[in-house]
Amino acid sequence: MSRKPKRGYFVRGQFVAEGSEMDLELKREQRGEVPSKTELKSHSAELQALGEQLLALRADLREPLDLPARLIDALQELARIKDFEGRRRQSQFVGKLMRLLDADQIDAIRAALEVQRKGSAADTLRLHAAERWRERLVEDDAAVGAWVTQFPATDAQQLRALVRQARKDAPAPASAQQALSTGQAPRQGRAYRELFQLVRDALAQAEDSAPEVQPIDAEDAGYTDDGRAG
Repeated sequence: MSRKPKRGYFVRGQFVAEGSEMDLELKREQRGEVPSKTELKSHSAELQALGEQLLALRADLREPLDLPARLIDALQELARIKDFEGRRRQSQFVGKLMRLLDADQIDAIRAALEVQRKGSAADTLRLHAAERWRERLVEDDAAVGAWVTQFPATDAQQLRALVRQARKDAPAPASAQQALSTGQAPRQGRAYRELFQLVRDALAQAEDSAPEVQPIDAEDAGYTDDGRAG
């Protein structure tokens, strides 16, 4: 994708884009409005940290940012370096290149990182919800009915078959307690894992179509403990 030519100028052989942090600093110096060393250090550290976070940014979020080639190369080099001192120097170089970006680019980077953070948080919540649903399905017959009502697209026969098999494969209480006492999770069967996959996929599809419909407990769906509709 072609990059729009940026307006700017060269200072000691270095291109400075208009609106970039470097441009703003130079203009402040020209006006005699030189920020304190503490302010400069703090802002430089902030941009350096922001640049380092780009290493973990997903490709589908990073590519639309259209980052300068020098910054991309610097990030790739930072990812390769293992020794502490080498990474420290390379991180500082990344921070220097970040200062050359204009305000719009910095804002776009922040926005992309925020999108990824929110997505990661949503994934974590979905995993926890899937785990809670699976436990209820295995332990409570009423939860099976609640699930089918809440997610009518579910293959009810497959769901019940997985629940039955997961119950059959469940470790004996003594074995489960022994595993927990040694800091290990009780050994579960294949149906237990497949049940989790079914629940997680259904929750993800529900979020795409109607994110607000996410009850976790059977009681929330109007069912009593004996499985009757409330």
